Amino acid sequence: MRLILKISANKSAVPFDYQKYLVGAFHKWLGKNEVHDDVSLYSLSWLQGGQRIKDGLNFRNGAEWAISTYDVGLLKRLIQNIQDDPEINFGMKVEGVTICQEPKFEEKHRFLLSSPVFIKRQEGERTKFYLFSDKESGELMTSTLKNKLKKAGLNQEGLKVYFDPNYQNPKTKMITFNGIDCRASMCPVIIEGSPEQLAFAWNVGIGNSTGIGFGALK
Repeated sequence: MRLILKISANKSAVPFDYQKYLVGAFHKWLGKNEVHDDVSLYSLSWLQGGQRIKDGLNFRNGAEWAISTYDVGLLKRLIQNIQDDPEINFGMKVEGVTICQEPKFEEKHRFLLSSPVFIKRQEGERTKFYLFSDKESGELMTSTLKNKLKKAGLNQEGLKVYFDPNYQNPKTKMITFNGIDCRASMCPVIIEGSPEQLAFAWNVGIGNSTGIGFGALK
């Protein structure tokens, strides 16, 4: 399921690397049962509706933020705590919450992104990033999603994830999160599998670090 949060206009400039503040608000709302795990069964989009200004971003008409999760209990907890404490940062607060059920999928779907896909693997002491142009990326995205399906107790067979090879304008983005530079891809992804697997992906996102604002699907 997915929460679409309607957020008020900011009162001070929102920095370009604002994702850490969204993550902070998310974990504040989770409360004492905060989720700490290398495998996140949820995904956080970026804020929608901003305009670039000299020292950051401006959301003069407010913003939308999507939080998606396979865990319905987590969603209920979020809703309650958002109502109790809707503040985020920069003078922004949640003004409304819409709950969205998973769409009905067939066995193949092209997904647009709500945040860039981040793919990484540890190679000794070095972390390697993989982008839309790397041939290994599809296999790695598939492996990560299969791992999440396994954690949720769902079937992993027949799944395939890959960047849309026909997309004409793929880009990379360098995002700094807590002082660490992360290079990620903005390119639609295609997922083949069962309708249940595709609905699961719509909730949990694609690639690594979906819990800090990467790989959220529209």
